[in-house]
Amino acid sequence: MKIKLFLVLLLIFAFITALPVAAIGTGTGAGPTNYTYNYSFWGEEIAMPDAYYVAATINGNDFGIGNFLNPQGLYIRDNRIYVCDTDNNRIVLIEYHEAGDSYSLVRVVEYVMINQQQSALSRPHDIFENRNGDIYIADTENNRVLRLDRDFNYINSIFKPDDRSFDEGMDFLPLKLVVDHSNRIFIQARHINKGLMEYNIDGSFNGFMGASQVQVSLYDYFWKMISTAAQREQMELFVPTEYNNVALDHEGFVYTTLSTFSGNPFDADPVRRLNAVGTDILVRNGMFGDSSPAGDWYWSSLGGVDGPSHFADVVTFENDGYVCLDRKRGRLFAYDFQGNLLYVFGGRGNMDGRFVDPIALDRMGTSLFVLDARTSAITRFNHTEYGSFIDRAMNYYYEGRYDESAAMWDEVLKLNGNYDLAFIGKGRAALRNEQYYEAMKFYEAKYDRESYGKAFQLYRKEWIEANITTILVIIISLFVVTKGLGIFFKIRKNRKGGA
Repeated sequence: MKIKLFLVLLLIFAFITALPVAAIGTGTGAGPTNYTYNYSFWGEEIAMPDAYYVAATINGNDFGIGNFLNPQGLYIRDNRIYVCDTDNNRIVLIEYHEAGDSYSLVRVVEYVMINQQQSALSRPHDIFENRNGDIYIADTENNRVLRLDRDFNYINSIFKPDDRSFDEGMDFLPLKLVVDHSNRIFIQARHINKGLMEYNIDGSFNGFMGASQVQVSLYDYFWKMISTAAQREQMELFVPTEYNNVALDHEGFVYTTLSTFSGNPFDADPVRRLNAVGTDILVRNGMFGDSSPAGDWYWSSLGGVDGPSHFADVVTFENDGYVCLDRKRGRLFAYDFQGNLLYVFGGRGNMDGRFVDPIALDRMGTSLFVLDARTSAITRFNHTEYGSFIDRAMNYYYEGRYDESAAMWDEVLKLNGNYDLAFIGKGRAALRNEQYYEAMKFYEAKYDRESYGKAFQLYRKEWIEANITTILVIIISLFVVTKGLGIFFKIRKNRKGGA
C-alpha cells in the first residue's frame, strides 16, 4: 500500500514539474500578457518585466449597439470615451465607472440638427473635446469639421478654405484634429503635405503650421538641375511629408506623427512636438545622443512585415513622457521626457494584448486604451507594479522630489537589476541634489558619457571651490619656496665667485 502511494505521489510530482513554468508577473491580480523589452547600451534587445497588463477589452456588442465597423478615432476626456465608428457613420460615447470598474453607454450620435434639419455623419475619423466642453468632429466624407456643445448641439462648421495656399481641385478631407488652449484648431487632412491646417474658433483659415522639412541631398539637387523636363517628372518630388496624426499635451503643445518617410527613420523624426510657430522642440537626449525616438532600432521581415516602425498615434503624460503606437507591428513604445526608450510591449496577433490593425491610442490616467480597426475592439492596459514604479520615479523627478525619485528607481532595480534607465534616473536625481560624485558613479555604470561629463564638470568646480584655500596656500608656498631657493642659490654663487 505504501509503495502504491509512493508511486502515485511520484507520478503527481513528475506531472507538476513537467508543466511549463509561468513567467512571473509584477501586476496585482494579473499575470503578464505581453512580451516587454528594451535595448541595452550595446543595442541588444533584452526582455524585461511587463510594465502594463491587459485589464479589459471593449466592443460595441458589449452595449447592444452592434460591433464597431472600421473605427478610426478614439478620444478620452476624464472618464468619457469617444469612439469614431467610421463605417457605421456614428460617434459612440462610453463612460467608465471607477467604483465598479465598469462601462456604460451614454449615447450614439448618427446626425446633428442644423437649421432644424438632420445632417447625417459620413465616415467620421476623429473627435476632440476642448477644455470648455465643445466637441469637434472630423466629419470626413462630408468635407467638414463640426463644432458642437457638450450635448452635441450644433454651433458651427469648418469647411474647405477659400485660400490660394489650398489647391482648388483638392477635396477637404479632415482626418485628425486637436484644439489648443487658445482655441486654435489644428487639422490633419488627407493629401496635405504643407503641415497642419490652422483655423480660428469662428472657422476662418489661418494657414499652415509645422510643415515637415524637406531633406534634399546635394547629389539629388545637382541631377535635378541638369535633367530634362521629362526626366524631372520621373524623379521623386522634393515635397514635405504629410502627418498622419496629431495630439495635444498638458501644456498645449501639439504632437504629430508621420509614417510616410524614406531613408533612416531616426533622421525623419517621426514624432514631433511643435510650438506655437510650428518649430519642432521635442527633446532628443536619449542614451544614444540625439537619435530620434523612432520605434525599433532593428527590424526584420519576419511574418511578412518589413521595414522600420510606422507611428500612427501618440499620447502624452503630465511628466512629459509619451507613448507612440506602431501600426506596422502593433507595438507601443514608451519614452521619457529626454527621449529615452523606457520599454516596448504589444505586437501583432489575435490574443490579449496583441493587435491586427491598431489605429488609435489614448489614455485615462495612466491606463492606455488602444483601438484596433480590424477587430473593432478597444484594449485597456493598466500599469503593473513595475510600470507604476517607473512612472512614479519620473513623476517625482518632474515635481522636483529627487530623493523620492531615487527611492522609486531603487524599487525598479529590485524587480529588474539590469535596467539601465534606473541607474540614469538615480544619476539625474543625484545631480539635481548636487551630489555630483554619486551622479558620476551612476552614469559611469551605464556608459552615459555625456551626462558623466556634465557631472564631472560640476564635481570639479565644487571640489575647487571647497579646496580653494588649500590650493592657494600650496601655490603661494611653492612660489615662496621657489623664490627663496633662487635667492639662496644666487647668494651662494656670489659668495663662491667672490672667494
